[in-house]
Amino acid sequence: MKSTILNRNTERYNYSLRRFSFNFQNKVCETKNLLAFLCLFALSYCAFSQEKEQDSTKVEKLDEVLVKAVRVDAKSPITHSNVTKQEIAKRNLGQDIPVLLNFSPSVVTTSDAGAGIGYTGIRVRGVSSQSTNVTINGIPYNDAESLGTFWVNLGDFASSVESLQLQRGVGTSTNGSGAYGASVNVLTDAISNEANGEISNTFGSYNTRKHTVKFSTGLLNEHVEIAGRLSNIASDGYIDRASTDLKSYFLQGSFIDGNTLIKAITFGGSEVTYQAWNGIDAETLKNDRTFNPSGIYTDDDGNTQFYDREVDDYKQDHYQLHWNQRYNNQWSTNVGLNYTYGRGYFEQFREDDNFDTYGFQPLTVNGQLQTTTDLIRRRWLDNDFYVFNASANYKNNNLDMIFGTSFSHYDGDHFGEVIWAEFASQSDIRDRYYEGNGKKNDFSVFTKANIRLNDKLKLYADLQMRNVNYATSGINSNLTQFIVDENYTFFNPKAGITYELNDSNDLYFSYARANREPNRDDFENNADVKPEQLNDFELGWRHKKGNFSFNANAYMMLYNEQLVLTGNIDGVGNPIRTNSGESFRLGVELEAIVPVSPKLTLQPNATFSSNKNKETIISFDGRLVNLGKTDIAFSPELIAANALVYQPIKNLQMSLLSKFVSEQYMSNTEAELSKLDSFFVNDVNITYTLSFQEDEESKPIFDAIIFKGLINNIFNEKYVSNGYYFTFDDDYTNPGTISTIEGAGFYPQATTNFLLGATLKF
Repeated sequence: MKSTILNRNTERYNYSLRRFSFNFQNKVCETKNLLAFLCLFALSYCAFSQEKEQDSTKVEKLDEVLVKAVRVDAKSPITHSNVTKQEIAKRNLGQDIPVLLNFSPSVVTTSDAGAGIGYTGIRVRGVSSQSTNVTINGIPYNDAESLGTFWVNLGDFASSVESLQLQRGVGTSTNGSGAYGASVNVLTDAISNEANGEISNTFGSYNTRKHTVKFSTGLLNEHVEIAGRLSNIASDGYIDRASTDLKSYFLQGSFIDGNTLIKAITFGGSEVTYQAWNGIDAETLKNDRTFNPSGIYTDDDGNTQFYDREVDDYKQDHYQLHWNQRYNNQWSTNVGLNYTYGRGYFEQFREDDNFDTYGFQPLTVNGQLQTTTDLIRRRWLDNDFYVFNASANYKNNNLDMIFGTSFSHYDGDHFGEVIWAEFASQSDIRDRYYEGNGKKNDFSVFTKANIRLNDKLKLYADLQMRNVNYATSGINSNLTQFIVDENYTFFNPKAGITYELNDSNDLYFSYARANREPNRDDFENNADVKPEQLNDFELGWRHKKGNFSFNANAYMMLYNEQLVLTGNIDGVGNPIRTNSGESFRLGVELEAIVPVSPKLTLQPNATFSSNKNKETIISFDGRLVNLGKTDIAFSPELIAANALVYQPIKNLQMSLLSKFVSEQYMSNTEAELSKLDSFFVNDVNITYTLSFQEDEESKPIFDAIIFKGLINNIFNEKYVSNGYYFTFDDDYTNPGTISTIEGAGFYPQATTNFLLGATLKF
């Protein structure tokens, strides 16, 4: 079973189909990096030619305009949570952004390597990251074809985040693929008025280390700031050989003059991650939970070996240009441009693969006919992604209205190549055994308005029209023609009302509709796949008095043709989704901040939910079976978290972070083999800041040294937060009958582990 489990979730497998030619890549990268630095030089020149005075408070407000079109304010009737730079910094020791959001309401996270570095995933209200819209400075980040989000491509990106907003449910209209259960809106580093720098280093379990250098020039001549970051993260992983090597950068040049802000930003990274997405079966989970079947093969002497380059190797570079302009107290505009360049592959050793898979012709070797061979293959993706965003904002005392549009174009080449074969037949090295292309155009327009009717009542309206065209050509990895040409037009209305009872309490109600197109795998596995639709109703109460706050939210999410996992996998190991007809998610979310004493604070949250397919019909043992109403896969009924924060002195903070997730199924059939047990995990986070004060005799080198420690899973819980379940029909064992065979794979998460870090600020 260890050597035959060859599955990964849809977004991960889609991600891995990334291909490119390195000679062309290097020339393009050099050209674009040169252009980026020329932009920064031009901004610097503009700065020193200006003499106008700058109000520093406008810097912050203009920075926030980058995400105003996709965010909501505290009084909006949209369920959301805000996370600040300071909150992220306390736990930022190299783990990915999904893991840093783990203690937010309704969130479940998972890690292929087990320790939160490398491939990580997030589910909100049971909705996968494929259906979670992510934007960075208002620019879509989701992969256009798979609709997934791959934080592994942006290692240590948390170190360049100013703030983020997690909207649950459909949320407000956003750019890119529709939010189908949640959206994450990220704002990168704001302008710093003062020059500063920092050096951060982290070391921890599984040979984990993180090294980060950041700097900012502060405002030069009151107009220009240049800031940047370089990072390197490496880890061996909790799972055997699940190593990660991440390198990333962030560089921005900002020009501000009165009511004008221009930002040129480039960021990106490269990752080499040993594959750990195959999972393990239930028996192996009991006896050897860190076992990794990826790369396994048998040598000529019958010994078990593991291929040392069974890796995912991918690079991604982003170039953004933003221009924010305020004309007067009522009108402002924002224009954003983006180009993203991605290229890479995943490499595999394949034992005794059929010639037919690669178009090889049979050949005779030493008198024997050969139709199989050991080989090493790479599956590539080479893609370009262009985005144009524009919005205009008008506001007065009673009206805040935004008009906006977004257009994106994606062009991705998919191809596979054999780089070595024991019997290569008629092929040459790096022959492409399949080659295809996918193109996607996404255009949307929207209007949003917050209307204050009186001191108590506030209305919210949001209308979006979105058009999506997706077309493919060529041959897919199954060596079959893959032709798609689909065009969708979606109308997504949203409306809400907020009633302010008093200064401490407000009630809100909202309705929102989302429509979402199928992804590439859905088209490959089902030519008749339909887009899915969601109607989301939210009813909430927000209370805040002093340092105490309490939020309660009830939601009803009604789906039509929701794309859910069938449990089966296709010929290359991707989970197969199908339209499920009608389904729903009902839940109540509770969260609070409770100051027990001046030194002790509790921050609990809990989600109670029911998530059901109204009718589930499957084929089992050769006949159709109606299972009636069943649980939606990966949708636990209870998700709860708490942060117990103790601050005995000003510069020392200790937190006990707790997370409980009830049992859940990995399929929509409620099969016992697909059940994941509940788990309760506790982490300890400690931060201590050593501040230095200047005196008359000496000036300190550093402003402060911040020590951080994180002990994960302190009670050594052996748990699993993700996996997959599949079935297939077997008519070989008993001729004349069909038996359905079940199987499952699991992704074990790390037992007790630690990370220790220090940040030098100057």
